[in-house]
Amino acid sequence: MKWLIAILTTLSSLILISSCTSIVRFSGNGVSYGSSNKSIYSPTESFDGERGYASFYGDEFEGRKTANGDYFSQDKLTAAHKTLGFGTKLLVKNLENGKTCVVTINDRGPFVSGRIIDLSKAAAIELGMMKKGIVEVEIKLIK
Repeated sequence: MKWLIAILTTLSSLILISSCTSIVRFSGNGVSYGSSNKSIYSPTESFDGERGYASFYGDEFEGRKTANGDYFSQDKLTAAHKTLGFGTKLLVKNLENGKTCVVTINDRGPFVSGRIIDLSKAAAIELGMMKKGIVEVEIKLIK
């Protein structure tokens, strides 16, 4: 009987541990998504640039862990991208006003259709997109 209790306790512990996700990511619309640090993303070397819409993180993310384990700061020039490797540096250009900034990828997202990058508040300020919130951008790899 003791061996049965030991097996059930061990199985319960394993199930509890394996059901935990490594990171919980939130979008600006309040919907949460699971995220992972696993290396399942495309290699940076094959990235030729991208055009699409950028948004920026809200203040509620300040101090939360990003997908790479850093703590998010609105004051740093960082961004979330779905596939580019952590530490990748990108030149982001606001196609509406021509302003640019350089960001470092440290998170996953955005998880909203049509958006290609989520920016920190510091990056959004440099790009002149604070009032509008979402702007069309072009992103290019900095080598």
